[in-house]
Amino acid sequence: MIDTPQILQTEARLTAVIRVTVPRAEIQQVMGPGISELMATVAAQGIQPAGQWFTHHLRITPDVFDFEIGVPVTTPVKASGRVSPGGWPAMKVARTVYQGPYEGMGPAWGEFDAWIKAQGLQPAQDLWEVYVTGPESGMDAKAWRTEFNRPLVG
Repeated sequence: MIDTPQILQTEARLTAVIRVTVPRAEIQQVMGPGISELMATVAAQGIQPAGQWFTHHLRITPDVFDFEIGVPVTTPVKASGRVSPGGWPAMKVARTVYQGPYEGMGPAWGEFDAWIKAQGLQPAQDLWEVYVTGPESGMDAKAWRTEFNRPLVG
């Protein structure tokens, strides 16, 4: 379900983000429009994405997702509408790649979190998902790839 996890140190990156807080059931309705708005704002400012789009989940409860939809950028974005400048900090993370449809991500996260715990590592509260390949690359959901990043404490 997931690739063999690794522990690594990330580098700081500039990002453009939209902060979203929605009931869990509404996440599919806000993702597409949010990504479109984000990419259109970045392009309108003449800024190039510097990687794949991502979500940074700040708080996940059974009922609510509090997260940022973001994209790494080459230069700082100017705040416009819901889009604001942000950053992916340098951090120590546990990382793996999940391959498959988005509906399987919950169990894949469970497998990844169990691996982190088995290693005696302490994850931070937040997590990052980088959407490496998805529906834009083809309809075969078994080929979609999502990078999971869990910041580590200590």
